[in-house]
Amino acid sequence: MSGVTPRSGSTRAGAGAVAGAPGVVPSHWPVAGTVGPVAPAPGPASAPAARRPAADRHDVVVVGSGIVGLGAALAAVDRGLSVLVVDRSAAIGGSTVRNFGHLCLTPQSGEARRHAVTARELWLRLARDAGFWVSQRGTLVAARHADELALLDELAAARTARVLGDRPEIEPLDEAALAALAPVAPGTTLGGALLPYDLQVDPREAADAIRRHLESRGVRFLTRTSVGSVASGRVETSRGPIEAGTVVVATNHDLDQLLPDLAERSALERCGLDMLRVRADLARPLVAPLLTGWSLIRYSAFAGTTAADAVRARLHAERPDLAALDLNQMYTQLPDGTVIVGDSHQKGAAIAPFQSERAATAFLDEFRVLFGAEPVVTERWQGVYASGRDEFVVDEVEPGVLVTVVATGIGMTTGLGLAEHVVGAHLDGGRDAALGGSSAGPSSSTATSTATTSRAAAPSGRDLPLLTGSTAS
Repeated sequence: MSGVTPRSGSTRAGAGAVAGAPGVVPSHWPVAGTVGPVAPAPGPASAPAARRPAADRHDVVVVGSGIVGLGAALAAVDRGLSVLVVDRSAAIGGSTVRNFGHLCLTPQSGEARRHAVTARELWLRLARDAGFWVSQRGTLVAARHADELALLDELAAARTARVLGDRPEIEPLDEAALAALAPVAPGTTLGGALLPYDLQVDPREAADAIRRHLESRGVRFLTRTSVGSVASGRVETSRGPIEAGTVVVATNHDLDQLLPDLAERSALERCGLDMLRVRADLARPLVAPLLTGWSLIRYSAFAGTTAADAVRARLHAERPDLAALDLNQMYTQLPDGTVIVGDSHQKGAAIAPFQSERAATAFLDEFRVLFGAEPVVTERWQGVYASGRDEFVVDEVEPGVLVTVVATGIGMTTGLGLAEHVVGAHLDGGRDAALGGSSAGPSSSTATSTATTSRAAAPSGRDLPLLTGSTAS
């Protein structure tokens, strides 16, 4: 495989994977039909939790086993504490597995960016330790109009600080360069950008691997167990009370079931979305998650640019049908070659389980136009996640009872960092800035620079270099 010429000092070994990670196939081992290295098949599923009362006391009890709950358990076990995770479900099946597997660091700003930068390092560490596939090939953005190119150039000019490594966070691409990296149909794009520090995982594989890894470190999971109330030092469950030094509530949209007053104060509701998984005979593999103009008006760093208003107005005027779906037109390809396609958004106190074909038809029509290929649907599903007035609901409702909820669709991107910052700081005897209602880090989307950007010439191939040497802050 060949690819974008690395900048001085970068390395291509293990592109798209954690190089040298134990239990992870190096990327130079070719695997037919994949877009990256594939970790060994996971071991047997964890045995169901024993039907016995919980131990008398745990240092930390986490309510919810989604990505934020897993992150809270990781923060606690990293500090040598005893941890119990309680969940009403038998398996991880919520928004943590019903997503693109796209860890989109660069499109975030403010508090979300702070959490995402830390989460990136935790994802890379967990991929090594738990042995699941992770791609470090970044994110591609396909621009189909001049105003979308202008938006990308504006953010690229603002993101000049090399806080993650020796490459820019946004590398503009001309039409030929983008076409060499994404199997877009000829004439459909004007160019775009590469966001080299973003990551991708297979969410279904990763969630289960993280759970098994935590169990191997002594974290206990008590499943098929509902929680009725939480208080300082105590969790009331359907299996009886559990004593805890610290309680972490990581229930996502179900916060309104456990702490309804807090959910109402936070304007928390549910966001339902439609997603598909397809097979298609693409011209070449999609080597990284692909965003479009519809994505540029969703994520905060993009949407915060001055160019975003023009992009939004044009898209809504040209395609009111897609705007009515609250579309985020994006794609990720998994190691088996299938492509995740989506997604639409609808919000309310409750989300009807009935999915109209309107969204699916629109997704497939847009797929055909962008890629010039015929998709065959292999799976359909509905995702549901928390949506609130702010991106995060973070509170200490009683002494030692921490609420950590991602209240928008960036849980995979930020959840591990949120847990480390809020729960980790508490266990260390401190208090994270998120609990005080202030951001601990500046928003890079508001930074200014006089730097100019130019669209890169076409690379010599399709593979992207491994990114190394990044640091969390």
